[in-house]
Amino acid sequence: MQTILIAEDEVDIRQLVSFNLERESFNTLSAGDGKEALETAQSKIPDLIILDLMLPAMDGFKVFKELKLDSRTKDIPVIMLTAKAQLDDVIAGLEMGADDYLTKPFSPKELVLRVKALLRRIKTTSHNTIVNSGKIRLDKNTLDCFIDDEKIDLTPTEFKLLLILIERVGNTQNRNDLLREVWGYRDTANSRTLDTHMKRLREKLGELSHCIETIRGVGYQYKIL
Repeated sequence: MQTILIAEDEVDIRQLVSFNLERESFNTLSAGDGKEALETAQSKIPDLIILDLMLPAMDGFKVFKELKLDSRTKDIPVIMLTAKAQLDDVIAGLEMGADDYLTKPFSPKELVLRVKALLRRIKTTSHNTIVNSGKIRLDKNTLDCFIDDEKIDLTPTEFKLLLILIERVGNTQNRNDLLREVWGYRDTANSRTLDTHMKRLREKLGELSHCIETIRGVGYQYKIL
């Protein structure tokens, strides 16, 4: 049974999310403030964290940074929760490496679907073996990325995006298809999520960033130059 940590200071929301996840056979852990969330994550090592940005004691951004600095928790996928008025915070969170986000108020059903999609994405990515493309080598078993044998630190979502593009080299990937395949979205309302992750991915690829080409009005394409 997979375990989800719910870091949310509003008791009603925390209980609602926990109820809906447990109904889908997930085990849940709860934390009402940032310090408790960090301590629980480090001691229990959940499979996924739902992280509210506006937590007392330690805000969600600080918790997230601490998670990424700890070898035990740095690879745990994170879905951030935020108020609609804090959309700039969402972008900041995605740029820091969060895998997904939802704005309040949100549908518990949608949150459960996002959780399932993210966990499924990680599971389906981690089989088979090695994918090579020029200087880039991807290990599907470990989700490791190497450029000229130097390890590049990618999040599971960034790894999945790069893997899709490389495995379909030369073929343009439609934005909507990427959103559906990587995040499980059924509409284009979250296209900013894709753009932000693609920006971070290009930054990490350094001099190879030009291999990912933006096809204006359509999507993205990977090409070997």
